[in-house]
Amino acid sequence: MGADVHQVFLGLGANIGDREQTILNAYRRIERLIGTIRRQSAFFYSQPWGFDSCNAFVNTVVMVETALSPLQVLHRTQLIERQLGKRREHASAKGGAEVVYHDRPIDIDILLYDDLRLDTPKLIIPHPLMQERDFVMIPLREVLLTYADPEP
Repeated sequence: MGADVHQVFLGLGANIGDREQTILNAYRRIERLIGTIRRQSAFFYSQPWGFDSCNAFVNTVVMVETALSPLQVLHRTQLIERQLGKRREHASAKGGAEVVYHDRPIDIDILLYDDLRLDTPKLIIPHPLMQERDFVMIPLREVLLTYADPEP
């Protein structure tokens, strides 16, 4: 892996529409717009977190090799979300930084980017809430455990 190739871990979730197909469509767009998916977790089914809904989520985590910067990855994940039907009303800020969650056709979060620590108004890496979310940590652990560089 070259010095300009980075490992980014993305968390994907969907709870309306054809959830599994939407995530598969997101995989194809990630490959086209962000980089090569090297590892992916199984689908993980969970109840909504942070809001009430009768629509369960399908979640997954992928490890992607990319030459893009963190902000470029963010912009591309947001583009993919819009292409797959996510609108502003699916997650909105209320008051200050408090986020109000809603049902959504797709959500893509940057969980990790190499060993980078970043805290800006637009992007925080590692994702600040991932440790609180089993639907992120269980698939993330699966991807991390299946990824191991062979010893020389």
